[in-house]
Amino acid sequence: MPFESDITALWITLRLALITVLVLLLTGTPLAWWLANTRWRFKSIIEAAVALPLVLPPTVIGFYLLIAMGPEGPLGRLTAWLGLEPLAFSFTGLVLGSVIYSLPFVVQPLQSTFSGIGRGPLEVAATLGARPLDRFFTIVIPLSRSGYLTAAVLGFAHTLGEFGVVLMIGGNIPGQTQVLSIAIYDHVESLEYASAHWLAGALLLLSFLLLLLVYGLNRRFDMVKI
Repeated sequence: MPFESDITALWITLRLALITVLVLLLTGTPLAWWLANTRWRFKSIIEAAVALPLVLPPTVIGFYLLIAMGPEGPLGRLTAWLGLEPLAFSFTGLVLGSVIYSLPFVVQPLQSTFSGIGRGPLEVAATLGARPLDRFFTIVIPLSRSGYLTAAVLGFAHTLGEFGVVLMIGGNIPGQTQVLSIAIYDHVESLEYASAHWLAGALLLLSFLLLLLVYGLNRRFDMVKI
């Protein structure tokens, strides 16, 4: 049934976006903190690599990931050596691709927020005997609420609209790797415009509500600071 297939695509998309954001928040936090505080003179190289998905066509990223996940690629050989299922055309592969594709949408807001905190609060806490990890969780995290909210919502919303990357590395397997953007393309290709309208409208509304949430809560955080 087309409707059931669309609901499945919606569920896969939401699950993919949620897992991607969780992975990016866990891995992006230390990276963003390092970028915000390091004085390494080659820091710009790492920043450029993080921002690369902003300028590269998604199909380029998807193509090289597909090569890397293939039988002769480094990731393909690693998964074969570990006895794991191939990453290409799998949900796990979609997660990996989404993490790379949405990386700058999480790391850059966090880096900007961390840079805005400054050294003052941390130095005061250090004089009171707080250890580095304690300072991070008791000072940096609370002061970075708006940055984390922005990073989470932008990463989630960006993953919702993926097309080129997921098509290249996940294909179009209903119930496994077919996400909303690909389902919409299928409907349009089949001249099923009513179904395409339903999915596109749902994605449009969800994206708008997410952005509205970001702006509303950020404004609230700014008022609390004042």
